[in-house]
Amino acid sequence: MTDAITIESVSKVFKLAKDKPTSTKERVIRAGRVQWERFHALNDVSFDVAQGETLAMLGHNGSGKSTLLKCVAGTLRPTSGTITTRGRLAALLELGAGFHPDLTGRENVFLNGSILGFSKVQVDAIFDDVVDFAELEEFIDQQVKHYSSGMYARLGFAVAINVEPDILLVDEVLSVGDEAFQRKCIDRIRRMQRDGRTILVVSHATDTVRQICDRAVVLDHGHKIADGPPGEAIRAFREALAARGVDIPLAAEEADHAPPVAIDPATGEMPIIVVPADLVHDEAATVKIRHVIPEYPDTEAGHLLPGQPLNLRIGYSATGTITDVAFAVEIFDEQGTRLMGTTTDVLEQHIHAVSGDGEVVFAFDHVPLLDGTFQLTVAIHSHDGGTIYDERGFQDHFSVMNPTRTRGMVHFPVKVEHIFNF
Repeated sequence: MTDAITIESVSKVFKLAKDKPTSTKERVIRAGRVQWERFHALNDVSFDVAQGETLAMLGHNGSGKSTLLKCVAGTLRPTSGTITTRGRLAALLELGAGFHPDLTGRENVFLNGSILGFSKVQVDAIFDDVVDFAELEEFIDQQVKHYSSGMYARLGFAVAINVEPDILLVDEVLSVGDEAFQRKCIDRIRRMQRDGRTILVVSHATDTVRQICDRAVVLDHGHKIADGPPGEAIRAFREALAARGVDIPLAAEEADHAPPVAIDPATGEMPIIVVPADLVHDEAATVKIRHVIPEYPDTEAGHLLPGQPLNLRIGYSATGTITDVAFAVEIFDEQGTRLMGTTTDVLEQHIHAVSGDGEVVFAFDHVPLLDGTFQLTVAIHSHDGGTIYDERGFQDHFSVMNPTRTRGMVHFPVKVEHIFNF
């Protein structure tokens, strides 16, 4: 497969003034005697991005990932090394990049289109799609300096993805905006992935990386320290943060709450869901969550004991036949940290259709928790996660009671053996 992006031995060095003059007089007196130090933002970084691949760059703040993305976009030139891109490139490097604050949203769409090499006629052809995606019909003729950060993000992303680039560069924008907009962005990215587009993304949201990326590269102080599948790269990222004495912020873990979607590791694509021929999808149908009921082994106790099984019964009511459907459940602790999230697709327990009233049961053979009240988020969505039929967040819970003196949150069954050495 042809590489869409080739990064070979790229380094970027910035000159930083150690004792910068603060006045004109001082600049004249000390002309030519200002001390500089070299800051290596990138140090001999190399990797390739295959055509049609989605790759994430992870790293702590100041690791060099945004600098590298700007080098790929061409807004910065590397000090040494080469970067080769193949195909039309669109970059969304930061909120409002390329926007002129005194121009209206409409004028900025045409300005951005011209920067990307589009004629006025070509921008005219996609303009309605841009405005529709950004949901800014009422504000498109207002100056963008009056836009909120969310409006900036929506318009910038809408322009970038509607020019149909071969390569899309995205820097942290997927974590900006409300939850509905984030899901809309991820849905569009999945469509671009199915069309064979190449995507290079910078994100601190590890759940987003797991969800949409085929591969991830980890940078630490300008050096590449890991390159591999998302799970392995995220572990390396966490280890690098731990070595620096930094915990991953909760916001980074929960930047994206879109339901996790199954990806076939062999193909990198959504699994093919075979729907029986006699089931016809009703486009106008809707489905709502009726109830979420935890079933305990001891129905009168109102809680689990550590290691006991649990059934979560999700009742639904559909107005017609819906064949593009999956159920998702997430479990959170009392501090709001996500403990797990899964879907019927991830579990390969595909729901072929829903119609009328029914229930889907998530059966846990054992719950490895010690003690506490655990919040639930439940959702019904399409297979690609782009359509959310209904969602019920933090309204339901289940409880675990620890009858022992063992401390902590996780239940580890353990036995003790005493071996005598004579």
